[in-house]
Amino acid sequence: MVEVRVPATSANMGAGFDCLGIALSLYNYFYVEEYDGTLDIQGCDEAHKNENNLVYTSIQRCFEKIGYKAKNKGLRIKIKSDIPSSRGLGSSAACIVGGIMCANEIAGSRLSINELVKLASEIEGHPDNTTPALLGGMTVAISHGARIYYEKVNIPSDLKFCSISPDFTLPTKKARSILPEQIPFKDAVFNVSRASLLVAAMASGNHELIKIACEDRLHQPYRAAHIPDYNEVIKEALGLNCLGAFLSGAGPTILVILKKEDRYFTENLSCFLSKLENKWDIRELEPDFEGAQIINKG
Repeated sequence: MVEVRVPATSANMGAGFDCLGIALSLYNYFYVEEYDGTLDIQGCDEAHKNENNLVYTSIQRCFEKIGYKAKNKGLRIKIKSDIPSSRGLGSSAACIVGGIMCANEIAGSRLSINELVKLASEIEGHPDNTTPALLGGMTVAISHGARIYYEKVNIPSDLKFCSISPDFTLPTKKARSILPEQIPFKDAVFNVSRASLLVAAMASGNHELIKIACEDRLHQPYRAAHIPDYNEVIKEALGLNCLGAFLSGAGPTILVILKKEDRYFTENLSCFLSKLENKWDIRELEPDFEGAQIINKG
C-alpha cells in the first residue's frame, strides 16, 4: 500500500489571485493499493465513496497519462483528513495531489515533478493550490499555453501563520460565481502592484511591507459579503498587530501572517472570536517546505 502525505495550502495570498500560494503544516494522508476486488474507499462521507471521488478520478487521470494498465481490477483507497473541507485550505488540491502521487508511485514513478505539477493543475483548473501542495513552501505559478511556469519564493524564517476557520463553508463553485466578469483598470493596477510587493517583501524579509501587500480588490471585497463577521475579524486581527491578513483561497478561512515571537495573538483573538455568533477555529501553523511526500512505497 502506497502512503502519501499532502499539506494544506492557502492560495490567493494577499493580492496574488490565482497565482500565489503557500503550503502549511496541516496534512491529509492517502493510502492506495491495487487488489483483486472492486473500488473500496474509506475515510470519507458515504456520498463520496464512488467513482466520482476526487482522489479516485485523479488516480485514473494519472494512470491514463502514463498509459498504465492496472494489475488488478480494484483499488482500495483510504483517506485520513485533517484539512477542513470547503474552507479555503486546499482540501481539493490535497485530494488531487494525493491521488496522482499514489498513482505515479504504483505505476513506477514515470512522471517527473514538472509533469505532476502540470497534471495537477489540469485537474484542478489552476495551479495556485496544487503547486505548493506538491513542492512545499510559497510559490508563484501561472498557466501559459500548454505549460505551467512556477518559482518558489523565500519565506523569512521568523514568520508563522494562523488560520481562522468558521464552522460554515463557502463552496468554491459559489465563491467563483460571486466574482465579476470585468473589473476597473485601476483595480487591476492595485492588485498587480501589491502582489509584486508581497513577493518582494517575502524575498527581502521586510515585514513593514506585508500588511499593505495583502490588500486586494479582485475577490476579497466580493466574497466578504458572504462571510459573516469577515470584516470584523480582519479588523481585530490587524488591531492585534499581525503583519498581514487575507482571505485564504476562496474562503471562508482567513489566514494571518505573524512574527514567530508573537505569543499572545492567538489567545487575544480567541477572546474576540468567542463573542461572535458563529464558532471560529483558530490554529497556528508553520510553513511546510517539503510538499507532498511518499511516506510508504508499499
